[in-house]
Amino acid sequence: MSNERIEEDIFSVEGYIAVVTGGMGQLGRQFVKSLAERGAKVAIFARHAPDRASIKQVFAGLSERIIAVPVDITKKETIKQGLSIVMNTWGIPHVLINNAGLDTQPSAPPEVSGPFENFPDEVFREVVEVNLVGTFLCCQVIGAEMAKAGRGSIINIGSIYGMLSPVQDIYAYKEAKTGIPFVKPVAYSASKSGVYNLTRYLATYWAAKGVRVNTLTPSGVWRSTQDPEFQANYCAKMPMKRMAREDEFNGAIIFLASQASSYMTGSNLVIDGGWTAW
Repeated sequence: MSNERIEEDIFSVEGYIAVVTGGMGQLGRQFVKSLAERGAKVAIFARHAPDRASIKQVFAGLSERIIAVPVDITKKETIKQGLSIVMNTWGIPHVLINNAGLDTQPSAPPEVSGPFENFPDEVFREVVEVNLVGTFLCCQVIGAEMAKAGRGSIINIGSIYGMLSPVQDIYAYKEAKTGIPFVKPVAYSASKSGVYNLTRYLATYWAAKGVRVNTLTPSGVWRSTQDPEFQANYCAKMPMKRMAREDEFNGAIIFLASQASSYMTGSNLVIDGGWTAW
């Protein structure tokens, strides 16, 4: 057998069953598409699940491998119902990507982007509920079935702002431009930071049962709707001097989902253009 053939096999996700939360978001769509293109069957868990027409439009030529399931990841019962649909349709998932999350963009209103001292506790709770509690609940419900089956890969999506504090200088242009300061809020950082130790905890808890749990940490992703000032300030702080393209994490997803990473668990795979290397 050639080396090329061996490499193809270890990265294969052909026939895998995957669940992607937030699968219609900017990165989520990429993860769904990348898995489906390689022969996986993918269930999108979303609070507002798209209809079949939307699936066919967004994932042209791949829709027969993709289903959308209405799931609120902050409610365990809806996760159980969603998993039941997946299992009745295809079987026990091989892959879970906890991608759904809430963040505060520079365009956010001042009541949720002001000084830490005034940050609304109800917003903090909401962000933690989605980003951390939602990840915990999906791991608990879906990971339990993976453990019973003796296999699985859970990929929790982190953030550089979960590893490091936000560089508030990047956002200073907002006050100069509008007269209203923008402070990158604490909730996103705190919630994403919690994901790292959830990953490590579950990695050791399920290691003997064949379930691997890792974190993928991306940096900021370019969007056409972002303020040019924000993009310029952000890129100036980035060693590679640019933001990520939305498709630049797909290789890592396939690696973590497949047997190519069979001895990897409890780890944090950082793909950030060098941000955390400063």
